[in-house]
Amino acid sequence: MAEVPSTFQLKPGASAPDFELPDGAGSYHQLSNLIAGKKGLLVAFVCNHCPFVVHLAKELGDFAREIASGEIQTVAISANDVANYPADSPEKMVQFAEASGWDFPYLYDESQEVAKAYAAACTPDFYLFDSSLKLTYAGQFDNSRPGRGEPTGDDMRNAVRDLLSGETTPEPWYPSSGCNIKWKPGESPDYFG
Repeated sequence: MAEVPSTFQLKPGASAPDFELPDGAGSYHQLSNLIAGKKGLLVAFVCNHCPFVVHLAKELGDFAREIASGEIQTVAISANDVANYPADSPEKMVQFAEASGWDFPYLYDESQEVAKAYAAACTPDFYLFDSSLKLTYAGQFDNSRPGRGEPTGDDMRNAVRDLLSGETTPEPWYPSSGCNIKWKPGESPDYFG
């Protein structure tokens, strides 16, 4: 299990790339609907089989419920190549979300274009946007890793606190670490690797 650091292609204040994606059950969700009436949006690129995601999956579900009370919506997106990684199929996404206690949309980026637009590199990879869909933080959930500490969400918790107080989380933003997104053959983006 090699750790792959995220790259920060989206800079502070960058606009969230738009998307319309299906969840594991086939219902479509648009970026504009997810943020409507909210103070912010947490976008997490994840998958079902990655040990780094499994490590913090339950804490992410708890955290999403916590920040929902502050009117911040959470959405997870899987962009992995399911032909070569069937454990990440949409049907199994539904099961994984349910087992992890996720009450937020878990979407499937079959084309992998949304992951590329966000410059997502690994699972998990996190992006926090304000109500105007401007980036206020991109980085790790916390500094725990599988076999090294329990997840707390401290980095993300601080970023949400900053967002709710009208501030951008000061840099440096520590990159997420995890498994690389499983790109389809020949589809690995320029920023990856």
